[in-house]
Amino acid sequence: MREKIVAGNWKMNNDLAETEELLSKLKLQMVKEPEATVMVAPAFTNLYATFQALKDNPVIVAAQNMHESEEGAFTGEVSAKMLKSIGVNTVILGHSERRAYFNETSATLAKKVDTAIKNEMKVIFCFGEELEDRKNDKHFELVEKQLKEALFHLPKTDWSHIILAYEPVWAIGTGETASPDQAQEMHKHIRTLLHKNVGAEVANNTSILYGGSVKPGNAKEIFAKEDVDGGLIGGASLNAVDFIEIVNSF
Repeated sequence: MREKIVAGNWKMNNDLAETEELLSKLKLQMVKEPEATVMVAPAFTNLYATFQALKDNPVIVAAQNMHESEEGAFTGEVSAKMLKSIGVNTVILGHSERRAYFNETSATLAKKVDTAIKNEMKVIFCFGEELEDRKNDKHFELVEKQLKEALFHLPKTDWSHIILAYEPVWAIGTGETASPDQAQEMHKHIRTLLHKNVGAEVANNTSILYGGSVKPGNAKEIFAKEDVDGGLIGGASLNAVDFIEIVNSF
């Protein structure tokens, strides 16, 4: 059975005090054994404080990015070794904002994925189409290209490190959301691509999250779809009550 996952991406929000307040609220709201694996990804400056706050809690702490090199003269960057040294073993890679604002390419992301796996880290790998791609009926083609260029070089044994997160970019921060049927259609397409390019075992066992304006009001319907295994949550994860309601939508 595929792992159900709800991951909160806090992006560039919350200073240390705000992070600690949100974590306190989350711990108060959290049931002892939620049906889904829960993750949160705070800013780099708050990763260690978050790890310390949650070390006796099942919530997993993830980083929002990392550099593809093990070390070196890369001012302002963070390595896999640095993340692991503070208890962080999961990283989000390829988020649409990293692609759009920081010019991350599939070639760069393939290197980052390789480095993460070499360091025995879990990767939440993000991908998805812009509105123009969908309007031009190229969304299936684009998603296949993104997966092929960044992930399909991996051997089957490495796929246990991969969690996929489909982001329809036109539905992030816009208030727009793909319908549950649109989400299922793309998730099924993704699973078919995995079956074709990596094999049935990987296709059946890889969790695919939906990352496009999931809210308490639509989470249950979206998560009920056969090939949707959870969500990568943005804005709604900054509100403890909303986030836990989404977590409990399975």
